[in-house]
Amino acid sequence: MPKPNYQKIPLFLIFIFIFTSEIFSQVVYEPLYKDVYDFLRRLSTKGIIEYNDEFRPLPRKYLAEKLLEAEKDQERLTSVDKDDLEFYKKDFYHEFWFINNEKNKKNLDFFSEDPAGRWRVFSYGDENFKFNLSLILGYEIGSIDNSKATHLWNGINTYGYITDAVGFSFDFRDNTELGSTIDKTKSFSPVTGVNARTSSNIVDYDENKIEYSEAKGIIATDWGWGSIAVGKEFMEWGFAENGLIVLSQKAPSFPFIRLDIKPVDWLGFNYFHGWLASDVIDSSSFYYTSTGSIKFSFREKYIASHSLFIRPTKGLKISIGESIVYGDKLELLYLFPVTFFRLADHYLSRQNNRAGSNSQFFAAISSRDHIKNTHLYGSFFIDELTLNGLFDPKKERNQVGFTIGASAVDLPLDNLTLTLEFSKIYPFVYDHFIQTQTYKSASYIVGHWMGNNNDQVYGAIKYRFLRGLEASVWARHIRKGEKGNIEDQYTQPQPPFLFGLRTNYTYFGTLIKYEVIHELFVRLRFQYMRKSKQHEDLSFINNDVSEFHFAIYYGM
Repeated sequence: MPKPNYQKIPLFLIFIFIFTSEIFSQVVYEPLYKDVYDFLRRLSTKGIIEYNDEFRPLPRKYLAEKLLEAEKDQERLTSVDKDDLEFYKKDFYHEFWFINNEKNKKNLDFFSEDPAGRWRVFSYGDENFKFNLSLILGYEIGSIDNSKATHLWNGINTYGYITDAVGFSFDFRDNTELGSTIDKTKSFSPVTGVNARTSSNIVDYDENKIEYSEAKGIIATDWGWGSIAVGKEFMEWGFAENGLIVLSQKAPSFPFIRLDIKPVDWLGFNYFHGWLASDVIDSSSFYYTSTGSIKFSFREKYIASHSLFIRPTKGLKISIGESIVYGDKLELLYLFPVTFFRLADHYLSRQNNRAGSNSQFFAAISSRDHIKNTHLYGSFFIDELTLNGLFDPKKERNQVGFTIGASAVDLPLDNLTLTLEFSKIYPFVYDHFIQTQTYKSASYIVGHWMGNNNDQVYGAIKYRFLRGLEASVWARHIRKGEKGNIEDQYTQPQPPFLFGLRTNYTYFGTLIKYEVIHELFVRLRFQYMRKSKQHEDLSFINNDVSEFHFAIYYGM
Protein backbone atom coordinates (compact mmCIF):
# COMPACT_ATOMS: atom_id res chain seq x y z
CA MET A 1 0.00 0.00 0.00
CA PRO A 2 1.44 3.42 -0.92
CA LYS A 3 2.13 5.78 1.91
CA PRO A 4 0.10 9.00 1.80
CA ASN A 5 2.21 12.07 1.14
CA TYR A 6 0.96 14.36 3.88
CA GLN A 7 3.64 16.94 3.03
CA LYS A 8 1.66 17.77 -0.09
CA ILE A 9 -1.44 18.83 1.82
CA PRO A 10 -1.82 22.56 1.02
CA LEU A 11 -0.75 25.01 3.66
CA PHE A 12 -4.07 26.83 3.48
CA LEU A 13 -5.88 23.71 4.76
CA ILE A 14 -3.48 23.46 7.70
CA PHE A 15 -4.01 27.16 8.39
CA ILE A 16 -7.80 26.76 8.35
CA PHE A 17 -7.56 23.83 10.76
CA ILE A 18 -5.32 25.67 13.21
CA PHE A 19 -7.33 28.89 13.00
CA THR A 20 -10.69 27.23 13.61
CA SER A 21 -9.19 25.18 16.42
CA GLU A 22 -8.35 28.37 18.25
CA ILE A 23 -11.75 30.03 18.13
CA PHE A 24 -14.40 27.39 17.62
CA SER A 25 -15.42 23.98 18.97
CA GLN A 26 -14.49 20.36 18.71
CA VAL A 27 -16.04 17.41 16.93
CA VAL A 28 -15.68 13.63 17.28
CA TYR A 29 -17.12 11.28 14.66
CA GLU A 30 -19.00 8.19 15.83
CA PRO A 31 -17.69 4.94 14.23
CA LEU A 32 -20.03 3.49 11.61
CA TYR A 33 -20.40 0.15 13.38
CA LYS A 34 -22.23 1.71 16.36
CA ASP A 35 -25.91 0.72 16.72
CA VAL A 36 -27.01 4.28 17.54
CA TYR A 37 -27.11 4.91 13.77
CA ASP A 38 -29.77 2.23 13.28
CA PHE A 39 -31.74 3.48 16.28
CA LEU A 40 -31.91 7.06 14.99
CA ARG A 41 -32.66 5.83 11.48
CA ARG A 42 -35.72 4.00 12.79
CA LEU A 43 -36.92 7.08 14.68
CA SER A 44 -36.51 9.26 11.60
CA THR A 45 -38.51 6.75 9.54
CA LYS A 46 -41.36 7.28 12.00
CA GLY A 47 -41.01 11.06 11.67
CA ILE A 48 -39.97 11.52 15.32
CA ILE A 49 -36.72 13.30 14.38
CA GLU A 50 -35.35 15.05 11.30
CA TYR A 51 -32.14 13.14 10.57
CA ASN A 52 -29.43 14.10 8.08
CA ASP A 53 -27.45 10.91 7.50
CA GLU A 54 -26.71 11.02 3.78
CA PHE A 55 -22.96 11.15 4.43
CA ARG A 56 -21.48 9.27 7.35
CA PRO A 57 -19.85 9.03 9.92
CA LEU A 58 -21.66 11.74 11.87
CA PRO A 59 -20.42 13.86 14.79
CA ARG A 60 -21.26 12.56 18.25
CA LYS A 61 -22.57 15.99 19.21
CA TYR A 62 -25.07 15.86 16.35
CA LEU A 63 -26.19 12.37 17.39
CA ALA A 64 -26.63 13.59 20.96
CA GLU A 65 -28.85 16.43 19.69
CA LYS A 66 -31.01 13.89 17.87
CA LEU A 67 -31.37 11.84 21.07
CA LEU A 68 -32.58 14.94 22.90
CA GLU A 69 -34.95 15.69 20.04
CA ALA A 70 -36.40 12.16 20.25
CA GLU A 71 -36.96 12.59 24.00
CA LYS A 72 -39.49 15.35 23.27
CA ASP A 73 -41.87 12.95 21.49
CA GLN A 74 -42.31 10.20 24.08
CA GLU A 75 -45.84 9.33 22.94
CA ARG A 76 -44.60 7.98 19.60
CA LEU A 77 -41.86 5.86 21.15
CA THR A 78 -42.48 2.19 21.87
CA SER A 79 -41.43 0.80 25.24
CA VAL A 80 -38.32 -0.69 23.62
CA ASP A 81 -37.56 2.69 21.97
CA LYS A 82 -37.71 4.37 25.37
CA ASP A 83 -35.34 1.82 26.91
CA ASP A 84 -32.96 2.20 23.95
CA LEU A 85 -33.08 5.98 24.26
CA GLU A 86 -32.11 5.92 27.93
CA PHE A 87 -29.39 3.39 27.15
CA TYR A 88 -27.81 5.50 24.39
CA LYS A 89 -28.07 8.71 26.39
CA LYS A 90 -25.63 7.27 28.93
CA ASP A 91 -23.01 7.07 26.19
CA PHE A 92 -23.26 10.76 25.25
CA TYR A 93 -22.98 12.56 28.58
CA HIS A 94 -19.92 14.60 27.51
CA GLU A 95 -21.80 15.80 24.44
CA PHE A 96 -24.85 16.72 26.54
CA TRP A 97 -22.60 18.92 28.69
CA PHE A 98 -21.45 20.73 25.56
CA ILE A 99 -24.99 21.18 24.27
CA ASN A 100 -26.32 22.44 27.61
CA ASN A 101 -23.21 24.55 28.37
CA GLU A 102 -22.85 22.74 31.67
CA LYS A 103 -19.68 22.89 33.69
CA ASN A 104 -17.74 19.65 33.40
CA LYS A 105 -17.72 17.51 36.50
CA LYS A 106 -14.20 16.22 36.98
CA ASN A 107 -14.10 12.45 36.92
CA LEU A 108 -11.55 9.64 36.73
CA ASP A 109 -13.03 6.17 36.31
CA PHE A 110 -11.14 2.94 35.70
CA PHE A 111 -13.08 -0.30 35.16
CA SER A 112 -16.11 1.36 36.72
CA GLU A 113 -19.12 3.52 35.94
CA ASP A 114 -18.68 7.05 34.65
CA PRO A 115 -20.82 10.01 35.87
CA ALA A 116 -23.69 8.91 33.60
CA GLY A 117 -23.73 5.38 35.04
CA ARG A 118 -22.19 3.81 31.93
CA TRP A 119 -19.50 1.20 32.62
CA ARG A 120 -16.17 2.04 31.01
CA VAL A 121 -12.68 0.65 30.88
CA PHE A 122 -11.26 4.14 31.34
CA SER A 123 -12.86 7.58 31.44
CA TYR A 124 -11.51 10.99 32.39
CA GLY A 125 -13.07 14.43 32.18
CA ASP A 126 -12.41 17.96 33.32
CA GLU A 127 -12.99 21.43 31.86
CA ASN A 128 -10.05 21.20 29.43
CA PHE A 129 -9.71 17.54 28.56
CA LYS A 130 -12.12 14.64 28.13
CA PHE A 131 -11.01 11.13 27.21
CA ASN A 132 -12.63 7.71 26.95
CA LEU A 133 -10.91 4.43 26.16
CA SER A 134 -12.44 1.04 25.35
CA LEU A 135 -10.78 -2.29 24.79
CA ILE A 136 -11.64 -4.30 21.70
CA LEU A 137 -11.76 -8.03 22.42
CA GLY A 138 -13.62 -10.65 20.45
CA TYR A 139 -13.74 -14.37 19.81
CA GLU A 140 -15.91 -16.18 17.29
CA ILE A 141 -16.07 -19.91 16.70
CA GLY A 142 -18.07 -21.66 14.07
CA SER A 143 -18.30 -23.95 11.09
CA ILE A 144 -17.93 -23.13 7.38
CA ASP A 145 -18.80 -25.97 5.01
CA ASN A 146 -18.48 -28.46 7.92
CA SER A 147 -14.99 -27.21 8.74
CA LYS A 148 -14.07 -25.46 11.99
CA ALA A 149 -13.39 -21.75 11.71
CA THR A 150 -12.31 -19.24 14.37
CA HIS A 151 -11.83 -15.51 14.41
CA LEU A 152 -9.96 -13.68 17.18
CA TRP A 153 -9.62 -9.89 17.29
CA ASN A 154 -8.30 -7.33 19.74
CA GLY A 155 -7.40 -3.66 19.90
CA ILE A 156 -8.37 -0.33 21.43
CA ASN A 157 -10.80 2.47 20.66
CA THR A 158 -10.38 5.96 22.09
CA TYR A 159 -11.92 9.38 21.62
CA GLY A 160 -11.81 12.68 23.41
CA TYR A 161 -11.92 16.46 23.41
CA ILE A 162 -9.15 18.99 24.04
CA THR A 163 -10.52 22.21 25.55
CA ASP A 164 -13.25 23.61 23.28
CA ALA A 165 -11.11 23.37 20.17
CA VAL A 166 -10.25 19.88 18.98
CA GLY A 167 -11.87 16.46 18.96
CA PHE A 168 -9.95 13.28 18.25
CA SER A 169 -10.49 9.54 17.91
CA PHE A 170 -8.30 6.51 17.33
CA ASP A 171 -9.17 2.89 16.64
CA PHE A 172 -6.82 -0.03 16.16
CA ARG A 173 -7.64 -3.73 15.84
CA ASP A 174 -5.71 -6.86 14.94
CA ASN A 175 -7.39 -9.96 13.47
CA THR A 176 -6.52 -13.64 13.21
CA GLU A 177 -8.68 -16.15 11.33
CA LEU A 178 -8.08 -19.90 11.34
CA GLY A 179 -9.70 -22.65 9.29
CA SER A 180 -9.36 -24.51 6.03
CA THR A 181 -12.44 -22.83 4.51
CA ILE A 182 -12.01 -19.20 5.62
CA ASP A 183 -12.39 -16.50 2.98
CA LYS A 184 -8.90 -14.99 2.75
CA THR A 185 -9.49 -12.39 0.05
CA LYS A 186 -13.10 -11.42 0.91
CA SER A 187 -13.46 -10.37 -2.72
CA PHE A 188 -17.19 -11.18 -3.16
CA SER A 189 -18.61 -10.42 0.25
CA PRO A 190 -20.11 -7.42 2.11
CA VAL A 191 -17.30 -7.83 4.66
CA THR A 192 -14.58 -5.17 4.52
CA GLY A 193 -11.58 -6.24 2.45
CA VAL A 194 -8.18 -7.11 3.84
CA ASN A 195 -5.28 -4.69 3.51
CA ALA A 196 -2.63 -5.82 0.98
CA ARG A 197 -4.58 -8.98 0.10
CA THR A 198 -2.24 -9.74 -2.84
CA SER A 199 0.98 -9.27 -0.91
CA SER A 200 3.11 -11.76 0.97
CA ASN A 201 1.41 -10.61 4.18
CA ILE A 202 -1.53 -12.78 3.13
CA VAL A 203 -0.27 -15.31 0.63
CA ASP A 204 2.71 -16.58 2.62
CA TYR A 205 0.68 -17.55 5.67
CA ASP A 206 -0.22 -21.14 6.33
CA GLU A 207 -3.12 -22.10 4.07
CA ASN A 208 -5.40 -22.33 7.14
CA LYS A 209 -4.52 -18.93 8.61
CA ILE A 210 -4.79 -15.22 7.88
CA GLU A 211 -3.75 -12.19 9.93
CA TYR A 212 -4.61 -8.57 9.18
CA SER A 213 -5.06 -5.27 10.97
CA GLU A 214 -6.78 -1.91 10.60
CA ALA A 215 -5.88 1.45 12.16
CA LYS A 216 -8.10 4.53 11.98
CA GLY A 217 -8.08 7.98 13.50
CA ILE A 218 -9.44 11.50 13.04
CA ILE A 219 -8.58 14.99 14.36
CA ALA A 220 -11.35 17.52 13.77
CA THR A 221 -12.83 20.84 14.73
CA ASP A 222 -16.08 22.61 13.90
CA TRP A 223 -17.74 25.99 14.03
CA GLY A 224 -21.31 27.19 13.83
CA TRP A 225 -21.94 26.27 10.19
CA GLY A 226 -19.25 23.72 9.33
CA SER A 227 -16.41 21.41 10.29
CA ILE A 228 -13.06 20.23 8.99
CA ALA A 229 -11.29 16.93 9.72
CA VAL A 230 -8.07 15.13 8.85
CA GLY A 231 -7.78 11.40 9.37
CA LYS A 232 -8.15 7.84 8.18
CA GLU A 233 -11.58 6.26 8.61
CA PHE A 234 -14.44 4.54 6.76
CA MET A 235 -16.99 6.74 5.02
CA GLU A 236 -20.42 6.00 3.54
CA TRP A 237 -22.62 7.91 1.11
CA GLY A 238 -26.26 7.20 0.34
CA PHE A 239 -28.87 4.76 1.57
CA ALA A 240 -29.01 0.94 1.46
CA GLU A 241 -28.75 -1.94 3.92
CA ASN A 242 -26.94 -4.52 1.79
CA GLY A 243 -24.49 -2.55 -0.30
CA LEU A 244 -23.86 1.11 -1.17
CA ILE A 245 -23.11 1.88 -4.81
CA VAL A 246 -21.33 5.23 -4.27
CA LEU A 247 -19.15 4.97 -1.17
CA SER A 248 -19.06 1.99 1.18
CA GLN A 249 -16.97 0.15 3.76
CA LYS A 250 -15.92 -2.55 1.28
CA ALA A 251 -12.40 -1.19 0.76
CA PRO A 252 -10.11 -0.71 3.76
CA SER A 253 -10.14 2.80 5.22
CA PHE A 254 -7.94 5.43 3.59
CA PRO A 255 -6.51 8.82 4.65
CA PHE A 256 -8.49 11.95 3.81
CA ILE A 257 -9.24 15.57 4.49
CA ARG A 258 -12.94 16.34 4.94
CA LEU A 259 -14.99 19.52 4.93
CA ASP A 260 -18.69 19.78 5.86
CA ILE A 261 -20.70 22.98 5.42
CA LYS A 262 -24.27 23.54 6.63
CA PRO A 263 -25.26 27.21 6.33
CA VAL A 264 -28.99 26.52 6.88
CA ASP A 265 -31.08 23.58 8.04
CA TRP A 266 -32.29 22.66 4.56
CA LEU A 267 -28.94 22.80 2.74
CA GLY A 268 -25.62 21.03 3.24
CA PHE A 269 -22.34 20.57 1.37
CA ASN A 270 -19.64 17.94 1.81
CA TYR A 271 -16.17 17.59 0.34
CA PHE A 272 -13.33 15.15 0.89
CA HIS A 273 -10.03 14.33 -0.74
CA GLY A 274 -8.63 10.85 -0.16
CA TRP A 275 -5.32 9.07 -0.63
CA LEU A 276 -6.14 5.65 -2.11
CA ALA A 277 -3.97 2.52 -2.28
CA SER A 278 -3.36 1.81 -5.98
CA ASP A 279 -1.61 -1.59 -5.66
CA VAL A 280 0.03 -0.62 -8.99
CA ILE A 281 3.79 -1.11 -8.82
CA ASP A 282 5.95 1.72 -10.14
CA SER A 283 8.40 -0.11 -12.41
CA SER A 284 10.85 2.81 -12.28
CA SER A 285 11.22 2.47 -8.49
CA PHE A 286 12.89 -0.96 -8.36
CA TYR A 287 16.25 -1.22 -6.60
CA TYR A 288 18.23 -3.81 -4.62
CA THR A 289 18.78 -3.50 -0.88
CA SER A 290 22.02 -4.42 0.86
CA THR A 291 20.60 -7.89 1.57
CA GLY A 292 19.84 -8.51 -2.11
CA SER A 293 16.06 -8.15 -1.82
CA ILE A 294 14.11 -5.92 -4.18
CA LYS A 295 12.56 -2.68 -2.96
CA PHE A 296 9.84 -0.87 -4.91
CA SER A 297 7.03 1.69 -4.57
CA PHE A 298 3.41 1.89 -5.69
CA ARG A 299 1.97 4.53 -7.99
CA GLU A 300 0.08 7.34 -6.27
CA LYS A 301 -3.72 7.32 -6.43
CA TYR A 302 -6.30 9.82 -5.17
CA ILE A 303 -10.02 10.48 -5.00
CA ALA A 304 -11.84 13.79 -4.65
CA SER A 305 -15.57 13.99 -4.00
CA HIS A 306 -18.14 16.66 -3.21
CA SER A 307 -21.90 16.55 -2.83
CA LEU A 308 -24.84 18.83 -2.14
CA PHE A 309 -27.76 17.89 0.12
CA ILE A 310 -31.12 19.64 -0.15
CA ARG A 311 -34.27 19.20 1.97
CA PRO A 312 -37.20 20.73 0.05
CA THR A 313 -39.77 19.63 2.66
CA LYS A 314 -39.77 17.78 5.97
CA GLY A 315 -38.60 14.20 5.54
CA LEU A 316 -37.56 14.61 1.87
CA LYS A 317 -33.84 14.71 0.97
CA ILE A 318 -32.28 15.10 -2.47
CA SER A 319 -28.52 14.68 -2.88
CA ILE A 320 -26.26 15.12 -5.90
CA GLY A 321 -22.52 14.68 -6.14
CA GLU A 322 -19.44 14.26 -8.24
CA SER A 323 -16.16 12.44 -7.71
CA ILE A 324 -12.95 11.89 -9.60
CA VAL A 325 -10.22 9.26 -9.28
CA TYR A 326 -6.79 10.27 -10.54
CA GLY A 327 -3.21 9.10 -10.22
CA ASP A 328 0.52 9.79 -10.39
CA LYS A 329 0.63 13.20 -8.68
CA LEU A 330 -1.44 15.39 -6.38
CA GLU A 331 -3.38 18.06 -8.29
CA LEU A 332 -4.12 21.40 -6.64
CA LEU A 333 -7.37 21.88 -8.59
CA TYR A 334 -8.94 18.83 -6.91
CA LEU A 335 -8.14 20.29 -3.50
CA PHE A 336 -10.59 23.16 -4.03
CA PRO A 337 -13.94 21.96 -2.68
CA VAL A 338 -16.10 23.90 -5.15
CA THR A 339 -14.16 22.94 -8.30
CA PHE A 340 -16.24 21.22 -10.98
CA PHE A 341 -14.02 18.14 -11.24
CA ARG A 342 -15.06 17.22 -14.78
CA LEU A 343 -14.06 20.64 -16.14
CA ALA A 344 -10.89 20.63 -14.05
CA ASP A 345 -9.98 17.34 -15.69
CA HIS A 346 -10.56 18.87 -19.14
CA TYR A 347 -8.17 21.68 -18.23
CA LEU A 348 -5.46 19.42 -16.82
CA SER A 349 -5.63 16.85 -19.62
CA ARG A 350 -6.26 19.34 -22.45
CA GLN A 351 -9.22 17.02 -23.19
CA ASN A 352 -6.83 14.24 -24.17
CA ASN A 353 -8.54 10.99 -23.17
CA ARG A 354 -5.28 9.18 -22.41
CA ALA A 355 -4.17 12.01 -20.12
CA GLY A 356 -7.51 12.45 -18.34
CA SER A 357 -8.86 11.11 -15.07
CA ASN A 358 -11.87 8.96 -14.16
CA SER A 359 -14.91 11.01 -13.09
CA GLN A 360 -18.28 9.91 -11.71
CA PHE A 361 -21.64 11.51 -10.98
CA PHE A 362 -24.14 10.27 -8.42
CA ALA A 363 -27.43 11.17 -6.82
CA ALA A 364 -29.76 9.94 -4.08
CA ILE A 365 -33.28 10.59 -2.85
CA SER A 366 -34.80 9.76 0.52
CA SER A 367 -38.42 10.09 1.66
CA ARG A 368 -39.18 9.42 5.31
CA ASP A 369 -42.65 9.17 6.86
CA HIS A 370 -44.48 10.54 3.81
CA ILE A 371 -45.97 7.05 3.86
CA LYS A 372 -46.60 6.15 7.50
CA ASN A 373 -43.47 4.78 9.20
CA THR A 374 -41.85 4.10 5.83
CA HIS A 375 -38.50 5.10 4.32
CA LEU A 376 -38.32 5.13 0.50
CA TYR A 377 -34.85 5.63 -0.98
CA GLY A 378 -32.79 5.33 -4.11
CA SER A 379 -29.24 5.94 -5.32
CA PHE A 380 -27.94 6.39 -8.87
CA PHE A 381 -24.29 6.15 -9.96
CA ILE A 382 -22.98 7.21 -13.38
CA ASP A 383 -19.52 5.98 -14.32
CA GLU A 384 -19.98 6.70 -18.01
CA LEU A 385 -23.00 7.76 -20.02
CA THR A 386 -23.03 8.35 -23.78
CA LEU A 387 -25.84 10.86 -24.30
CA ASN A 388 -25.80 10.73 -28.13
CA GLY A 389 -26.33 7.01 -28.00
CA LEU A 390 -28.49 6.79 -24.91
CA PHE A 391 -31.31 4.92 -26.62
CA ASP A 392 -29.37 3.54 -29.59
CA PRO A 393 -28.33 -0.11 -28.98
CA LYS A 394 -25.53 0.24 -31.56
CA LYS A 395 -23.95 3.32 -29.97
CA GLU A 396 -24.77 3.13 -26.28
CA ARG A 397 -22.11 2.79 -23.63
CA ASN A 398 -24.10 3.32 -20.46
CA GLN A 399 -22.07 2.24 -17.46
CA VAL A 400 -24.40 3.03 -14.57
CA GLY A 401 -25.76 1.47 -11.40
CA PHE A 402 -28.69 2.09 -9.10
CA THR A 403 -30.37 0.93 -5.90
CA ILE A 404 -34.00 1.39 -4.91
CA GLY A 405 -35.42 0.30 -1.58
CA ALA A 406 -38.04 0.64 1.11
CA SER A 407 -37.98 0.10 4.85
CA ALA A 408 -41.02 0.04 7.15
CA VAL A 409 -40.81 0.39 10.94
CA ASP A 410 -43.41 -0.76 13.51
CA LEU A 411 -45.62 -2.14 10.74
CA PRO A 412 -47.60 -4.26 11.31
CA LEU A 413 -46.10 -4.83 14.80
CA ASP A 414 -44.22 -2.49 17.12
CA ASN A 415 -40.44 -2.96 17.04
CA LEU A 416 -40.57 -4.77 13.67
CA THR A 417 -38.54 -3.53 10.68
CA LEU A 418 -39.12 -4.76 7.11
CA THR A 419 -36.64 -4.00 4.32
CA LEU A 420 -36.71 -4.67 0.58
CA GLU A 421 -34.02 -3.56 -1.90
CA PHE A 422 -33.11 -4.00 -5.55
CA SER A 423 -29.71 -3.12 -7.02
CA LYS A 424 -28.52 -3.29 -10.61
CA ILE A 425 -25.00 -2.48 -11.80
CA TYR A 426 -24.27 -2.55 -15.51
CA PRO A 427 -21.08 -3.98 -17.08
CA PHE A 428 -17.75 -2.20 -16.53
CA VAL A 429 -18.96 0.19 -13.81
CA TYR A 430 -16.01 1.02 -11.49
CA ASP A 431 -13.45 -0.15 -14.12
CA HIS A 432 -10.98 1.95 -16.15
CA PHE A 433 -8.28 1.24 -18.72
CA ILE A 434 -5.72 3.13 -16.59
CA GLN A 435 -4.99 0.98 -13.53
CA THR A 436 -4.42 3.95 -11.21
CA GLN A 437 -7.87 5.34 -12.04
CA THR A 438 -10.17 2.42 -11.25
CA TYR A 439 -12.83 3.05 -8.60
CA LYS A 440 -10.88 0.93 -6.13
CA SER A 441 -8.54 1.16 -3.18
CA ALA A 442 -6.25 -1.67 -2.03
CA SER A 443 -7.75 -3.73 -4.91
CA TYR A 444 -11.30 -3.45 -3.49
CA ILE A 445 -14.16 -1.48 -4.99
CA VAL A 446 -14.91 1.75 -3.16
CA GLY A 447 -18.60 1.34 -4.08
CA HIS A 448 -20.86 -1.74 -4.05
CA TRP A 449 -19.17 -4.97 -2.95
CA MET A 450 -20.78 -6.99 -5.79
CA GLY A 451 -18.82 -5.22 -8.51
CA ASN A 452 -20.41 -4.85 -11.93
CA ASN A 453 -22.55 -6.78 -14.43
CA ASN A 454 -24.98 -8.06 -11.82
CA ASP A 455 -28.23 -7.41 -10.02
CA GLN A 456 -29.51 -8.25 -6.55
CA VAL A 457 -32.80 -8.58 -4.70
CA TYR A 458 -32.51 -8.32 -0.92
CA GLY A 459 -35.10 -8.61 1.83
CA ALA A 460 -34.90 -8.64 5.62
CA ILE A 461 -37.15 -8.88 8.69
CA LYS A 462 -35.79 -7.57 11.98
CA TYR A 463 -37.49 -7.66 15.37
CA ARG A 464 -36.34 -6.10 18.65
CA PHE A 465 -37.56 -8.11 21.63
CA LEU A 466 -36.20 -5.75 24.29
CA ARG A 467 -33.43 -3.24 24.81
CA GLY A 468 -30.33 -4.61 23.08
CA LEU A 469 -31.86 -7.90 21.92
CA GLU A 470 -32.78 -8.23 18.25
CA ALA A 471 -33.17 -11.01 15.72
CA SER A 472 -33.20 -10.78 11.93
CA VAL A 473 -33.93 -13.08 9.01
CA TRP A 474 -32.70 -12.07 5.57
CA ALA A 475 -32.33 -13.36 2.02
CA ARG A 476 -30.71 -12.16 -1.18
CA HIS A 477 -30.44 -13.42 -4.75
CA ILE A 478 -27.69 -12.26 -7.11
CA ARG A 479 -27.28 -12.81 -10.83
CA LYS A 480 -23.74 -12.09 -12.00
CA GLY A 481 -22.34 -12.09 -15.53
CA GLU A 482 -18.73 -12.25 -16.64
CA LYS A 483 -16.23 -9.47 -16.05
CA GLY A 484 -15.18 -9.11 -19.69
CA ASN A 485 -11.95 -7.46 -20.83
CA ILE A 486 -10.67 -3.98 -21.58
CA GLU A 487 -11.56 -4.25 -25.28
CA ASP A 488 -15.18 -5.03 -24.42
CA GLN A 489 -15.38 -1.98 -22.17
CA TYR A 490 -14.56 0.51 -24.92
CA THR A 491 -16.36 -1.03 -27.91
CA GLN A 492 -19.74 -0.05 -29.31
CA PRO A 493 -22.25 -1.41 -28.85
CA GLN A 494 -21.29 -2.49 -25.35
CA PRO A 495 -21.93 -6.11 -24.33
CA PRO A 496 -25.46 -6.61 -22.96
CA PHE A 497 -26.27 -6.78 -19.27
CA LEU A 498 -25.32 -10.17 -17.74
CA PHE A 499 -23.26 -11.07 -20.82
CA GLY A 500 -21.15 -14.22 -20.74
CA LEU A 501 -21.64 -17.29 -18.60
CA ARG A 502 -23.69 -16.47 -15.53
CA THR A 503 -23.27 -17.28 -11.86
CA ASN A 504 -26.26 -17.13 -9.51
CA TYR A 505 -25.95 -16.75 -5.74
CA THR A 506 -28.82 -17.42 -3.35
CA TYR A 507 -28.40 -16.64 0.35
CA PHE A 508 -30.52 -17.17 3.46
CA GLY A 509 -29.37 -16.01 6.86
CA THR A 510 -30.37 -15.36 10.45
CA LEU A 511 -28.73 -13.29 13.17
CA ILE A 512 -29.46 -12.92 16.88
CA LYS A 513 -27.56 -10.25 18.80
CA TYR A 514 -27.74 -9.05 22.39
CA GLU A 515 -25.88 -6.10 23.90
CA VAL A 516 -25.58 -7.10 27.55
CA ILE A 517 -24.07 -3.78 28.69
CA HIS A 518 -22.58 -0.98 26.61
CA GLU A 519 -20.28 -2.57 23.99
CA LEU A 520 -20.49 -6.13 25.38
CA PHE A 521 -22.22 -8.36 22.81
CA VAL A 522 -23.23 -11.97 22.33
CA ARG A 523 -24.04 -12.98 18.75
CA LEU A 524 -25.32 -16.03 16.86
CA ARG A 525 -25.43 -16.06 13.06
CA PHE A 526 -26.23 -18.59 10.37
CA GLN A 527 -25.87 -18.35 6.60
CA TYR A 528 -26.71 -20.71 3.75
CA MET A 529 -25.43 -20.04 0.23
CA ARG A 530 -26.11 -21.82 -3.04
CA LYS A 531 -23.74 -20.92 -5.88
CA SER A 532 -24.99 -21.96 -9.32
CA LYS A 533 -22.32 -21.61 -12.00
CA GLN A 534 -23.13 -21.85 -15.69
CA HIS A 535 -20.86 -23.93 -17.94
CA GLU A 536 -20.17 -23.93 -21.66
CA ASP A 537 -23.08 -26.29 -22.36
CA LEU A 538 -25.29 -23.68 -20.54
CA SER A 539 -26.08 -26.09 -17.70
CA PHE A 540 -25.73 -24.95 -14.08
CA ILE A 541 -23.69 -26.77 -11.43
CA ASN A 542 -24.67 -26.07 -7.82
CA ASN A 543 -22.43 -25.76 -4.80
CA ASP A 544 -24.00 -25.36 -1.34
CA VAL A 545 -22.18 -23.90 1.67
CA SER A 546 -23.57 -23.48 5.20
CA GLU A 547 -22.04 -21.40 7.98
CA PHE A 548 -22.80 -21.17 11.70
CA HIS A 549 -20.97 -18.87 14.13
CA PHE A 550 -21.12 -17.93 17.80
CA ALA A 551 -19.28 -14.84 19.04
CA ILE A 552 -18.78 -12.88 22.23
CA TYR A 553 -17.03 -9.56 22.03
CA TYR A 554 -16.42 -6.23 23.71
CA GLY A 555 -16.19 -3.28 21.38
CA MET A 556 -16.70 -4.33 17.77
